Amino acid sequence: MYFKKIYSRIISVGEVQRQSIALLFGQISYTFLGFLSTMYFAHTLGSSVLGAYFLFLAYYGIINMISDGGFGGAATKRISEGEQQNEYFTAFFLLRLSVVIVVIFSLLVFREYFVDLNEAGLFNWLFLALIISLIYGSLINGIAGTGKMGIYAAGTFVSNTSKFIIQIIAVFLGYGVAGLVGGFIAGFFIASIIEFKFFELHFAKCEWSHVKNLLTFSFWLFLTSSGVVLYSHIDTIMIGYYMSNSDVGIYKVVFQFSTLAIVPTTAIRAALWPKISWWNKNNKIDLIEKSLSKAFTYSLMVSLPIFAGGIIIGKQLLYYFYGSDFKSGYLVLIILLFVQTINVFQFFITMYISALDRQKDSFKVTAIGASANIIVNLALIPIIGIEGAAIATLITMGLNTILAKKVLDSMITIKLNYDNTINIFKASAIMALLIGLYRYFIPISNIWMAVIPVLLGGAIYGILLLRYDRIICEELRGIFEQIRIPWPSWL
Repeated sequence: MYFKKIYSRIISVGEVQRQSIALLFGQISYTFLGFLSTMYFAHTLGSSVLGAYFLFLAYYGIINMISDGGFGGAATKRISEGEQQNEYFTAFFLLRLSVVIVVIFSLLVFREYFVDLNEAGLFNWLFLALIISLIYGSLINGIAGTGKMGIYAAGTFVSNTSKFIIQIIAVFLGYGVAGLVGGFIAGFFIASIIEFKFFELHFAKCEWSHVKNLLTFSFWLFLTSSGVVLYSHIDTIMIGYYMSNSDVGIYKVVFQFSTLAIVPTTAIRAALWPKISWWNKNNKIDLIEKSLSKAFTYSLMVSLPIFAGGIIIGKQLLYYFYGSDFKSGYLVLIILLFVQTINVFQFFITMYISALDRQKDSFKVTAIGASANIIVNLALIPIIGIEGAAIATLITMGLNTILAKKVLDSMITIKLNYDNTINIFKASAIMALLIGLYRYFIPISNIWMAVIPVLLGGAIYGILLLRYDRIICEELRGIFEQIRIPWPSWL
């Protein structure tokens, strides 16, 4: 009875807000578990073993992108439009299955070229990962397409939680990098079992027109996602080529740490995609523009204070959270935190372009950014190492954002709430100043002393922002009151 009341309260919140909260909860949980597990792996396995695992993830990301072919995003788009959903799902599954078979065969033929994976004993794991991702991807795209973002969030949460638990157990038992990879794959499998119970689509006779519609949309989506995936993983592969697995481990751990700044961005983005698609189909441009403005605001609420705090105590956090090897990544951390702040805009702008059915334009922007990223990485990594990879990401992320904004400007009016943004800047700056004073008078000498300024800074920032910005305060108060969670009277 008690849980039914809680559920009814949550349901009373607006749909996008409710789905964003569900996804945000899952994303926070995933980030927190990833943060703790990576700390354990870093101290237990060291940067070199972690580097081998991150290289596997990079290769898997690129190969899985090829096997997906953009069909997943195309299926989500067509299914979200509400017409002939089962037929589009069937066409998607058959297309994806065909490509996976071809990819697996190609991997067997060119196996000798994957030197890093063969030496680490991880090549055969790629086959299992691709098969499980076929099942998981089919289910998750179908669920997202039907607008069940709560189930989508739950599936993602189960996948990530089970992955971390299995990885921790496997590493504890001494399985090393194989345990990390095995846990990664097991997470997809477990989530697939659970999601299947809530999956309502079924196979139906599809025609060439369904396949053609998916191919038409997926062509540009595939090219766009190829640029995004290359953008995400090419620096890892290049660091592995020019430098050591240890350098890969340091860079990727720091990069993962920096993604704390875009936790709400990822959650809001996932919740908005189906709604934007539907709004666009029904010509509700005003709702699209309002949602983008709010998405910017609520994402910057987190990214800016984390960037400010990282500058003040980032080096100490890396040392005590991950170990002495990772302290050398402080400069990389500062650069990447700035990247993530820019990424708030890039994430949403490119997503809106795609959801508004302008895949060709999205591809052009991403292709330029990805090409530039490869060139700048090739120029900087051999000279200045992992700092070069971070600078390359910063330069090309900025370029990508500028080009994408020009495209979206021609479609809708992009509005940034400057009053909200200024208040976020003010609260972040004061918080950083106070934490800097704390660090000056109280040395950080262990992990617990490192946690205190983080918690203190979060509390200071939250109170200042709610005091400065009454609009944000009232919106949050409204959500809390709808689900009947007590709101401090002094706010």
